[in-house]
Amino acid sequence: MVTVLLIEDDVNARLVTKLHLRNEYNVLEASNGIEALDILEYSKVNLIIADVMMPQMDGYEFVKQFRLVDKVTPILLLTAKNGLQDKKEGFALEIDDYMTKPVHYEELLWRVRALLRRVQINFEKKIIIGELEIDESSNSLRRGKESVTLPKKEFELLYMLLSYPNKVFTTSELLDEIWGYETDSDETTVRTHINRLRKRFDDYSEFKLVTIRGLGYRGEINKQ
Repeated sequence: MVTVLLIEDDVNARLVTKLHLRNEYNVLEASNGIEALDILEYSKVNLIIADVMMPQMDGYEFVKQFRLVDKVTPILLLTAKNGLQDKKEGFALEIDDYMTKPVHYEELLWRVRALLRRVQINFEKKIIIGELEIDESSNSLRRGKESVTLPKKEFELLYMLLSYPNKVFTTSELLDEIWGYETDSDETTVRTHINRLRKRFDDYSEFKLVTIRGLGYRGEINKQ
C-alpha cells in the first residue's frame, strides 16, 4: 500500500486530513519537520504532504533539509499563504505541488493521485493509454504497428501535458519548463507547437489538447 507522510502541527487539521486519505493510503504522521525527518530515517514513504507554518522546523526548512538526501519523493505543501512569493519560495526548494488552506479534500486527493502517477511515469519513462505508448527515451509514440517520432520540443510539450492530465498549464509555465527561463520564445511558439501536435494526432482518440482561453492548455486522456 502507498504510504503518505502527513506533517501538520494542528492536531484537528491532521486528523481530518488523515481521515480523507486513509481509505486509499497508509498515513504516517508528524507534528513538525524535525519529527518528520526522524520518521524518514526508518520509514519508506511514497509522498509527503507538509504544512508550511510549524514550530521547531517549518515546511520550507523541512523541504530544504529533505531535498539534500532525496530529490525524487514528491512533496505537496499546504499553507494559509497565497502570495506569489510564497509559492516561488516553495518551488525554488523543489516542491512538486502547492495548495492553499482551507483545504478542499477532494482536490487534495486528485493532486495526490496525480503526483503518484507522475512518479510512476518518471520511473518507467512511458505514458501508456490503452494501446498507445508514449516513450520518453525515444521521443516517440507507438500504437500497434504505427510509430511516430516527434521533434524534441513537440514531444516534451505533449509529454508534459499528458503526464498531468486535466492540469492547466499557463503559457509561461510551459515556456519556462520546456524552452527555459531565458528563452526568447513567446506564447506564439507554444501555440504553434500545440497546433502542430493537434494536426499530427487529429485521428487519435486516446487524448486531446485543450486550450483554456486566457489561461493556457491542458491535456485530456480518454481512458480506454
